Amino acid sequence: MKRACVIGWPISHSLSPVIHGFWLREHGIAGEYGKAAVEPKDFADFVRGFAAAGLAGGNVTVPHKLEAFRLADMRDAAAEAIGAVNTLWLDGGKLHGANTDAFGFLANLDEQAPDWDKSGAAVVIGAGGAARAIVWALIERGFAEIRIVNRTKATADALAAEFPPATSFALNDLPAALDGAHFIVNTSTLGMKGQPPLDIDLSPVAANATVNDIVYTPLETPLLAQARARGLHAVDGLGMLLHQAAPGFELWFGVRPRVTPELRAAVLDAIAAREASA
Repeated sequence: MKRACVIGWPISHSLSPVIHGFWLREHGIAGEYGKAAVEPKDFADFVRGFAAAGLAGGNVTVPHKLEAFRLADMRDAAAEAIGAVNTLWLDGGKLHGANTDAFGFLANLDEQAPDWDKSGAAVVIGAGGAARAIVWALIERGFAEIRIVNRTKATADALAAEFPPATSFALNDLPAALDGAHFIVNTSTLGMKGQPPLDIDLSPVAANATVNDIVYTPLETPLLAQARARGLHAVDGLGMLLHQAAPGFELWFGVRPRVTPELRAAVLDAIAAREASA
């Protein structure tokens, strides 16, 4: 039986077992995908013990992505550029690492909003780990103007310096950053359930702009609701979560899965059940 897992601290909130469990059943694979709650001090030993534990590899989530990058013997181009690894697998006795966040981000937008990347400036709200992957993905897709907006401008400054041609803005300069923008993505926790709302007015953006929120709890954030009310293209964050999982599944279980409405429905059901029991 092939086995993989998602590794984090904490990990109880992860939806990865729902996604991979769905694909294992769909493809009739005798496999197992679980959760591993691993403290930072134990992460290196856990990863080095993949083979002994019968694990083909695993997903890596907070707070282990930087350490996974350090431990990987070989890394893909995205991981090298972003400086973080979220997917690990064994091949030829070597530990390989990849970053599939950028892939998931682009695949979700390509599926939900074709032509989202054909013109104009992009605005990235937030400057954390997810923003790093997304800024890199936007550069790879050919955006020549990327405006990073963050509550702590020094953090935005540092991220922009790593990824030219990006520029940085403080959160109170958000209206100026939004002026004429054709793509806006919220990578921060603002608007997430239990977090403060994202105070934003989308009136300065282009009339045909696409607005993406990588938050998926709630699925319809106030940002996306405002975008829809203005007639803009609105893309929620669940698709990024689903698409970023596909490359790892193929590496561990040998089949490239598809992101389907049935998978999306299964994950939404799991979210609803979790919220009902909270």
